[in-house]
Amino acid sequence: MAQPVVGRGVPNTVRLALLRGRAWVSGRWVEAASGKTFPVLNPANGELIAEVPDMGVSDTEEAIEAAHKAQRQWAALPCKERAKGLGRWYDAIMANKEELAKLITVEAGKVLRESRGEVDYGASFISWNAEEAKRIEGEVLSSLVPGRRTLLVSQPVGVAALVTPWNFPVAMITRKAGPALAAGCAVVVKPSEETPFSALAIAELAHEAGIPPGVFNVVTSSRDSTPSVGTTLASSDLVRKLSFTGSTTVGKLLMAQCASTVKKVSLELGGNAPLLIFNSADIDQAVAGAMASKFRNTGQTCICTNRILVQRGVHDEFVEKLVSAVSKLVQGNPFDESSQQGPLINEAAAQKVENHVNDAVEKGAELLVGGARAEELGSLFFRPSVAVGVSGEMRVTCEETFGPLAAVMTCISAVLMMRKRELRWQMQHPLA
Repeated sequence: MAQPVVGRGVPNTVRLALLRGRAWVSGRWVEAASGKTFPVLNPANGELIAEVPDMGVSDTEEAIEAAHKAQRQWAALPCKERAKGLGRWYDAIMANKEELAKLITVEAGKVLRESRGEVDYGASFISWNAEEAKRIEGEVLSSLVPGRRTLLVSQPVGVAALVTPWNFPVAMITRKAGPALAAGCAVVVKPSEETPFSALAIAELAHEAGIPPGVFNVVTSSRDSTPSVGTTLASSDLVRKLSFTGSTTVGKLLMAQCASTVKKVSLELGGNAPLLIFNSADIDQAVAGAMASKFRNTGQTCICTNRILVQRGVHDEFVEKLVSAVSKLVQGNPFDESSQQGPLINEAAAQKVENHVNDAVEKGAELLVGGARAEELGSLFFRPSVAVGVSGEMRVTCEETFGPLAAVMTCISAVLMMRKRELRWQMQHPLA
């Protein structure tokens, strides 16, 4: 068993039976070859949860080799047998729903009610792909040559590297691993250094479900070691597919690194999602939609509304109702059933929200609610905020905030902003 020494970051009232403190490679709990570990902190109180191995290049290569060795046998199984394994994994996840939800909450700071929802959401990718595994089909096509037919056969691409973010530490793994395993691919998962324990917990459950050794591997690494681990995954000849969810900057880098081995690449990168509200809108419904899309996971999702564009005829009514709704949000200990907003993931995230708020105010925006940290709750708690009078030169309109700041601008401001950017682009690319 790989139970770690638990720090003060785990509340006394919380028992984490699935907490594991080692990486999972080839069906074994392993330490880093260097013996190094790194701490994982609870963002709600800044205290240590536990430490996990800080794995490097040689450890990653070992995990890739384990996946490569397991690949052929897993792919050779009948689709129905792979589906059964995925079905058992789904059952194991759902049987441990509350335990997994607590792990998500303790390491990601997500409020418990949302963590439970994530487990349901994450498990659904396993169950859906378990059924799809039974329907992996080929095709018989007409040929240009008389008397012949062309056969199209579906085959697994090979070892898949899955690099996942911290904001959905269960669902982002199952979303990638579910179809990969269903197709017959073995995987190497590199979870975020902020949230490795959820990944290790579902590795334990995959093992209990009978997923063979080497088919599902988890490599943990610190922020300092992650670039070398990522490079190893991207440049390995044995890895045939890489899937990454995270920042655009890192996505571009991984894509470039994958080019030397001509890997298949799937990237889900940063966004700047707008919400458009016109005069004809149902304002109550618009406010409800804005609340759901902006403040889910304390504003820390890649599809969170980053800027709200409101037509002038309904601007004041919308803002009044939005501010009222935001003011009623309950922020507090993410383990409290009443809490709707938890902490941000780390200090860099909190500073980014602060910078966006300060930049907007300096350039003429007005804060109607929030705009500062809730220090009485903890250093990473930032009050849900609404800013109006936002314009195109403010950072919040062109950078992903990833925090609980709703930036409202009128549609005319948005049109001018987009026109300015279009003109700027045309000046920079005169021959395009």
